[in-house]
Amino acid sequence: MKIAVQMDHISTINPAGDTTFALCLEAQKRGHTLFHYTPDSLAMRDGAVFARLEPLTVKDSQKDYYQLGEAVRTDLAEMDVVLLRQDPPFDMNYITTTHMLERIHPKTLVVNDPAWVRNSPEKIFVTEFPDLMPETLITKDPQEVIDFRREFGDIILKPLYGNGGAGVFHLADGDRNLTSLLEMFGQMFREPFIVQRYLKDVRAGDKRIILIDGEPAGAVNRVPAVDDVRSNMHVGGQAKKTGLTKREREICARIGPSLKARGFILVGIDVIGDYMTEINVTSPTGVREIKRFGGADIATLFWDSVEAKRR
Repeated sequence: MKIAVQMDHISTINPAGDTTFALCLEAQKRGHTLFHYTPDSLAMRDGAVFARLEPLTVKDSQKDYYQLGEAVRTDLAEMDVVLLRQDPPFDMNYITTTHMLERIHPKTLVVNDPAWVRNSPEKIFVTEFPDLMPETLITKDPQEVIDFRREFGDIILKPLYGNGGAGVFHLADGDRNLTSLLEMFGQMFREPFIVQRYLKDVRAGDKRIILIDGEPAGAVNRVPAVDDVRSNMHVGGQAKKTGLTKREREICARIGPSLKARGFILVGIDVIGDYMTEINVTSPTGVREIKRFGGADIATLFWDSVEAKRR
């Protein structure tokens, strides 16, 4: 197959822990032809969608891990598969790329489905399963947030469309910074904020579970640093080997049909204790860590699924 990868520039990634890189390695191993491009090279003219594609070869190394050929303006309809893998923020630029890629899908298979990526923001999609979540408020009304904190004490406040742990705050019961923080959020973000009851179980880890075609394929636990509330690995969270509990399998079974109905091949969910906090459909990570700890080779499962769909 001819596979175009829409991603943040490959020079900016850490290959040791990057899921997109793992997918590229496995595709290359299977004999597929890879092309690389960044979202800012997309163009649409008279209904056709183009990008400046660079032939890509990869090597499983920390140094000299990729090689790019000369960029050629190419109609993406000539590709068999496009991987939609750039990181959020999930802003109007991101949304616009999904509108453009929707013009070529499904004749060219875009993974994940761009229309459903657009309509399934990660912190909103999860609210379709309120009984699986901690108590959650989405609002820009300061009084709503104040009342929520009065009801639950410790809370987490974060941007609705953020990613990677950016802008995540833990406000303990009685913390006097809430009003100032709400003023700052109001100036920084046009969108509402998301507020959740603080889960003390986060000190034991925030588990990332990867699902392929709606079925659980593996998991890695991410334990926050002693002096941080965030478990994201690029801000100091430590990856730990883990398995799936009965409750986590129940969560996967509940959400699986919705993932399949939306055509999501690769999804990552975040679970703290008994509660799911996010459903990641844009560029979920964790594949390399799961394999490193002896879990499933999820890149292999992913391409098995994609190849079957192309057939």
